[in-house]
Amino acid sequence: MNLERILYAEDEPDIQAVAKLALEMVGGFKVLICGNGAETLEKVKDFAPNLILLDVMMPGMDGPTTLKHLRADPATASIPVVFLTAKVQAAEVAQYQALGALTVLAKPFNPMTLAAQVKQVWDARHV
Repeated sequence: MNLERILYAEDEPDIQAVAKLALEMVGGFKVLICGNGAETLEKVKDFAPNLILLDVMMPGMDGPTTLKHLRADPATASIPVVFLTAKVQAAEVAQYQALGALTVLAKPFNPMTLAAQVKQVWDARHV
């Protein structure tokens, strides 16, 4: 399966805009931005992403809680999730992976390499 559709949950409008541009223009992906965890859960089934990028700290429902809800629903349980966060200490990364995330990408990210990083994570999982 090819990586084509990415849902990105991020509450910061500036980061949303940069990530969307980076993933669409540089990576050629179709991207849906959601502003928080609740919106992600509301829109994920209709958008049917191949991959979900989750910010860890969002108002209302944070990234780890959103991931727990995604994993609890059979319709979304198998969608790969990558956290995008500034919290990248080894213990934090291990905690996110224990929740079921593929990996953690660091913020701030480089807009020119974000798509390649995401593709690399995808390819490593689909070898």
